[in-house]
Amino acid sequence: MRAMLAAIRASLKRGQPVTLVGFGTFSVTRRKSRKGKNPRTGHPMHVAAGKAPRFRPSKELKRAVR
Repeated sequence: MRAMLAAIRASLKRGQPVTLVGFGTFSVTRRKSRKGKNPRTGHPMHVAAGKAPRFRPSKELKRAVR
């Protein structure tokens, strides 16, 4: 299990998507910089651009969960 997660993490670090047939696809998306709000103080703040992991479930997984 750890080896599989390490392989997924390494592929995402390189920017390559990982597809597990019948389960879903892991990929990396770019997020633009934006304005946000500090939840503690309520003051506006700048949120830097960055990358974020994304998971899209397969149709088979969606059907199984329903």
